[in-house]
Formats: sequence, structure tokens, C-alpha cells
Amino acid sequence: MTPSRPLSGRTILVVEDEQLVAMLIEDALVDAGAIVMGAAATVAEALMLLGTSVPDVAVMDMNLCGQSAAPVADALAARGVPFLVATGYGAAGLPKGHESAPVLAKPFDPNDLIRQLVALAARPPAA
Repeated sequence: MTPSRPLSGRTILVVEDEQLVAMLIEDALVDAGAIVMGAAATVAEALMLLGTSVPDVAVMDMNLCGQSAAPVADALAARGVPFLVATGYGAAGLPKGHESAPVLAKPFDPNDLIRQLVALAARPPAA
């Protein structure tokens, strides 16, 4: 890890249904040295990606095309993958059981996203 590429070698799952926001996130992650596992726009896509590989961390919106992404949050938690919720709804939009997940309010500065993901990736795995 280098200061200019603080997520170097980290695999990150992006779960976001708004294409422009997903592209912004992916660009910021690549610039920070991350490996983007995939960008999922639906719950089904996210669960499919999680069925093939486990990321180091994830960034996700909780509302995907009008559907709750709670099943994705549950799947990430079951695999011990920390995740950041990027949402316009604030902490009130977090699903039951995931109220302690860090929240990044939309719209956000990509540098804030990277800082929060670096902090999440540095946490010891949940027991």
C-alpha cells in the first residue's frame, strides 16, 4: 500500500444501481489501487458475484431499483466482509442487524469514500 494508492491490492465489490454513481465509485477505487470485483446494480447480481468470490470490503447502496439490498448486507456479514453504505437516506435507511455499518451520505467526495474504505479494510476480521 502506498499513500497515492491506499487500496492497492484490495478487492472491492460495488453495489450501486445508478450507473453514473457506480462509474464514479469504480474510477475512484481504481485510482486508489483497488481491484473492482464487479459492479452489481441488483440484489441478484450482487449475490451472484458473492457466490463466486469474496471481496475484502464492499461499498453499497441500500436501495437498488426500489428493492432493499438487505439480503446483500446479510450475505456480506455472513462472509465476514465489512461494508460501507453509500446512501441518500442516512443511517435511518440501514436494515435491521446492520445499524452499525458506516454510512457515507450521497452526494459524497470520492476522497471521503476512499478514506472510509481504507479504514474498513484495516479493521481486524469480525469474530
